[in-house]
Amino acid sequence: MATNSRNHKRDDRRKGIAEAVMEQGAVRIEDLAERFDISLMTVHRDLDDLEERGILRKSRGIATALASTLVESSIVYRQGQRLDNKRSLAAAALDYVEAGQSVFLDDSTTAHQLLPFLKDRTPLTVITNSLVAINEVNTMSRISLIALGGTYHNWCSSFMGRMTNDAIQKLRGDVVIMSAPAVTGGTLYFQALETVDTKRAMLDAAATRILLVDHTKFAKRALHALAHLREFDVVIVDSLTETGEIEALRAEGVNIVVAPPYTGHP
Repeated sequence: MATNSRNHKRDDRRKGIAEAVMEQGAVRIEDLAERFDISLMTVHRDLDDLEERGILRKSRGIATALASTLVESSIVYRQGQRLDNKRSLAAAALDYVEAGQSVFLDDSTTAHQLLPFLKDRTPLTVITNSLVAINEVNTMSRISLIALGGTYHNWCSSFMGRMTNDAIQKLRGDVVIMSAPAVTGGTLYFQALETVDTKRAMLDAAATRILLVDHTKFAKRALHALAHLREFDVVIVDSLTETGEIEALRAEGVNIVVAPPYTGHP
């Protein structure tokens, strides 16, 4: 009983640490030790566990949920960020989905916001590598689900890798809807090479390609290039995207659609 009590206390503390880092984006490790009244050795053990589970990472005395050019932020952090912007993009993407189609959805938290809207386009077939989307679509009526398996990555709650890509290459979908963490010089970038490989497979397997990117993605950086925005049939941005950015991309031949602000629930 004493062991179970200690484990519950440890788990509650680690949950609290994770929530504190998610709320602030980045927190000094010494501040976490003081806040939770634990030793530096204990907070490092807790952070090592959370980092191993893909929830956050440690870097130079800081616990962070923020992305870098090499590491994407955890889905636990991303799924609560800029929800209205993501919903506006998802609502606009619905215009490009028709009943009877097969739709690839990637593991982005922006694409996840499309899921509640899909009830207005049934029947549909949804093809996805996202465990979040798999679990939600599985409860929906009149939507067939093709779940892409492979190697599971906890930080993004999705399947990626050779087995996933092989499965995608045997399919041909009507539409793919995806997002990206960074857009630089009109090109999409990702932190992880395995992410690029799986999204490339989705792009190559779909007849129509839809990209959803909010205004913050144009100020971010990542390491691995996927594709130029011209490879997409439609690039949907939110209303906070700078006019100059939109005009420059249109001048390069990118089909930009500006989503109106989101005003309600699906």
